[in-house]
Amino acid sequence: MKTAIVTGGAKGIGRAIALKFASSGVNMVVNYLSTDPKELVAEIEALGVGALAVKADISDFAQAEELINQAKEKFGTVDYLINNAGITRDGLILKMKEADFDAVVDTNLKGAFNTIRHASPVMLKQKSGAIVNISSVVGITGNGGQANYSAAKAGLIGLTKSIAKELGSRGITANCVAPGFIETDMTDSLPEAVKKQILESVSLRRYGKPEEVADLVYFVANCAYMTGQVVTIDGGMA
Repeated sequence: MKTAIVTGGAKGIGRAIALKFASSGVNMVVNYLSTDPKELVAEIEALGVGALAVKADISDFAQAEELINQAKEKFGTVDYLINNAGITRDGLILKMKEADFDAVVDTNLKGAFNTIRHASPVMLKQKSGAIVNISSVVGITGNGGQANYSAAKAGLIGLTKSIAKELGSRGITANCVAPGFIETDMTDSLPEAVKKQILESVSLRRYGKPEEVADLVYFVANCAYMTGQVVTIDGGMA
């Protein structure tokens, strides 16, 4: 039985990804930092697969290593690594605090480096594996007030393309999924005027659902002859 790790897996897109993989017969390692995934773990186990919740701040190199180690110790393999964990600290560049820039880059970009750095030796030994990094459409287009977030998500694209070249000869794929605006806690907190403006820029005139992103992530992770690619799912926004 294969094993998947999803970072930031306790809610939103990460939760949907965890349930999608579990429903397809994959053992799940759910990484979290603040939201306890106890109920999610029970849901996953009810699907007949193994589940492990690991609290770790993936922006910390050592904690990311411990996440990978616990997954390997519990299930023996790391077949899928889904880097979904992300935070926002929005603000105009003229007023953005250095700490807010650093926090977003450390979690959204360096966090992915940390997990990949520790998971790749496991995958190399297996001569198989799939890495999917959750970028964002704003990593392609940019977005006012999100210089830190857009930069980190664009960095994920470059990271993905580079590791695809490095790891491909050993049967390991690396791809990006770039969602647009998806129904999550992050979008729920936006002012109504901003929500209306966003929807006017989306051809389908609605937010995406976490489950729709999860379906795409699962497809990409299991597409054995696709690597180094960026696949958007944004309702026609970009």
